[in-house]
Amino acid sequence: MDNTFSLLKGQVVRSKKGRDEGKVYLIIDVIDDDFLLLVDGKLRKLDRPKKKKVKHLYIYKDVIDTDVSEFNDTYIRKKLLPYS
Repeated sequence: MDNTFSLLKGQVVRSKKGRDEGKVYLIIDVIDDDFLLLVDGKLRKLDRPKKKKVKHLYIYKDVIDTDVSEFNDTYIRKKLLPYS
């Protein structure tokens, strides 16, 4: 089953299962049909993204631009602040 048809790099998601339930993340990579790599800029930084199943996430329609020159963990934290 293809769950990743509408998922984009830079899209905002919220965890609905696991010990990180309720946390907001940014998609930095789509691994395959079931898994994504996520970052939040705090605990999960760009150098150590979290691997999570798509079925354990709420998907937001909002997409944050990842092609900016100052794309780093601070930028991610600032952009995800309104969702927390």
